[in-house]
Amino acid sequence: MEKTYSKTSSDKVSNLSPKEETVRFLLDYSKALSVIDCNKWKFEALLN
Repeated sequence: MEKTYSKTSSDKVSNLSPKEETVRFLLDYSKALSVIDCNKWKFEALLN
């Protein structure tokens, strides 16, 4: 397990920063997504 999860890989993760376009896309998608509960069913709809 130690060999799989080395310290070098955790260093790379801490330096990640998303692009502004990616953040904007995810926020817009989450605003447009609607989940509708109907009895035991769940429907996902994109409201564009």
